[in-house]
Amino acid sequence: MTEPLRSLLHASHLLAPDDLAATVAVHARVLGARETVLYLADYEQATLLPLPGAGVPERRELPIESTLAGRAFRRLEVVDSAAGAKSHRLWMPLLDGVERLGVAELVLPQARTGEEQDELRAFVSLVAELVVVSDAYSDVFSRLRRRKTLSLAAEMQWELLPPISFGTDRVLVTGGLEPAYDVGGDSFDYALNGSLMDLLVIDSVGHGLPAAVLASVAVSAYRHARRNLLDLPDIAVEIDAAIAGHFGASQFATAVLARLDIDTGRLRWINAGHPEPLIVRGPSLVRPPHCPPSRPLGLHEGKPAWCETRLEPGDRLVLYTDGITEARSPQGEFFGEQRLADFISAAAAAGDPAPETVRRLMRHVLTHQAGQLQDDASVVVLEWRTGTERQLPL
Repeated sequence: MTEPLRSLLHASHLLAPDDLAATVAVHARVLGARETVLYLADYEQATLLPLPGAGVPERRELPIESTLAGRAFRRLEVVDSAAGAKSHRLWMPLLDGVERLGVAELVLPQARTGEEQDELRAFVSLVAELVVVSDAYSDVFSRLRRRKTLSLAAEMQWELLPPISFGTDRVLVTGGLEPAYDVGGDSFDYALNGSLMDLLVIDSVGHGLPAAVLASVAVSAYRHARRNLLDLPDIAVEIDAAIAGHFGASQFATAVLARLDIDTGRLRWINAGHPEPLIVRGPSLVRPPHCPPSRPLGLHEGKPAWCETRLEPGDRLVLYTDGITEARSPQGEFFGEQRLADFISAAAAAGDPAPETVRRLMRHVLTHQAGQLQDDASVVVLEWRTGTERQLPL
């Protein structure tokens, strides 16, 4: 471990979150950075917002779609640009695994060699981990990421979610929720335990706070059952009982519960009154075998049946709520399953990582509805990998 990394790690043990930006800037100077600014993505992943600190130069917020900083965020690459006659500006993605937090801007007196850039990458990687750790016990970063006020329902849902993206050499999962600042009943969850990747996508009936409360109970019951090592049908029974036992007869949630064996590609799922999963294989939409849906969670009559198929390496499994496919343009045209599959297929062909695909998809759905969602919309994309794909640049 180099001295800058060692000293930053030592300083982090008693570091207040408000001081992170300033502390990072001080330690980056040892690596030759004249200026260092951290930017975090907002909840919609549309804008990069600078993290202030004592001695940190002021910066403006930057759009992700049309800036060099946004390019580093979108493509997960280091972007080098001239910052004057005798200086260079490096934009580096802030990554926690495959989870994109934002970018770091470093102004340097000259271009860096490959070995020197590697040292800067390691430094920025440590900074990203410090952001994640500090976020667990502070509101500093959550406040920064808000470009407008979250509804109480949205606050509950964002706190309920796992990290938006997670990946290994065998599987990658990433999700998206809209409207980011006012989502109510849509949610998702996942967990990787050994060779089993579990997924849940849920759409609670209603809107606002009542829907968010129901989703919170459902996701918590899902985690409780999953951690008790129950199989898929029994997990569904547990969620159904939690909803039926604590809400009125008219309260329910549609959902897909899925379990993938990442060693074999065996996929099992239960469809509880929800849109059917899609599989995008190369340029094609592959529909899994029809799975007769059971009743929504909270309205079950007995244990639901599960269905099964096998993924092929490189497949992208798409789970979504009807707010995606039923998003309607001002002219009345639905977004639809085929448009959803075509978008994901084109993104894969273009080499877009799954997290960027989902980010762009949510923007596309919003644009289709002229920026006015009629319903919550959520999607989860799981990519089953061979273990030989290109590794992340950081």
